[in-house]
Amino acid sequence: MRKAGVLGAFALVSFLAAAAGGAWAADRAEVDLELILAVDVSGSIDEDEGRLQREGYLRALTDPGVIRAIQAGRRKKIAIAYVEWAGYRWQRLVADWTLVQDTATARALTEKIKASERVAGPFTSLSGIIDYSVPLFGKAYKGHRQVLDISGDGPNNRGRPVALARDQAVAKGIVINGLPIINERPNPWGRMPMQHLDLYYRNCVVGGQGSFLVVARNFIDFARAVRRKLILEIVGTTPPGRPVLAAAQPSGVPHCDAFLRPTQNYEDY
Repeated sequence: MRKAGVLGAFALVSFLAAAAGGAWAADRAEVDLELILAVDVSGSIDEDEGRLQREGYLRALTDPGVIRAIQAGRRKKIAIAYVEWAGYRWQRLVADWTLVQDTATARALTEKIKASERVAGPFTSLSGIIDYSVPLFGKAYKGHRQVLDISGDGPNNRGRPVALARDQAVAKGIVINGLPIINERPNPWGRMPMQHLDLYYRNCVVGGQGSFLVVARNFIDFARAVRRKLILEIVGTTPPGRPVLAAAQPSGVPHCDAFLRPTQNYEDY
């Protein structure tokens, strides 16, 4: 009898936990798209470039074309989170999941972003931002599609191999799109940016059904590139071909893990 009572109590607890979990899942609003905007704030991006990059997102998020794209969806609403990232353990959730369905809600999101001071971090870990972002999906909203939108101006130089992180995210149904910034300005340490970054993003970063990249020709061009990319992501359209600016031979494209230290600790920033 005692054993039966214990088993009955355990079954009741399990049922209540499952019911609570089901209720929580049911409470999540359905949206056409869960979109994480992952923005590079590593040390290679100076103050002026960082300002242009953030302003590009602020302008694009409230652009009438972007709002029309949202309202053309089946549910007429999407959820957006805004994350800044640098090294493997350096990520900041600047604006948590926000429902965007019109100009007013888009402005509410941009106000959250404006309220946060931009802080630069050390190193560049594309694998780190992928690993950080994956668990964020599905927490607050139930999206018909889940997209991670990564912008950056350099290759993966910290954390685990970027292609491995990408493939594991794609296996969970997440699409990764890229916005590489082609920049001819030397970074704050006097080094020139990586050549063929667009091809690197194509080969090593983007992935999933319908994934694509849009190239920003420089930081001033960033707002245009973000606007175009947001519209394509919201409507779920892959542009014809993948824009590539660099006329590179295959031998000129670095291996995905060429910039990782062989004995690197994944915990390093």
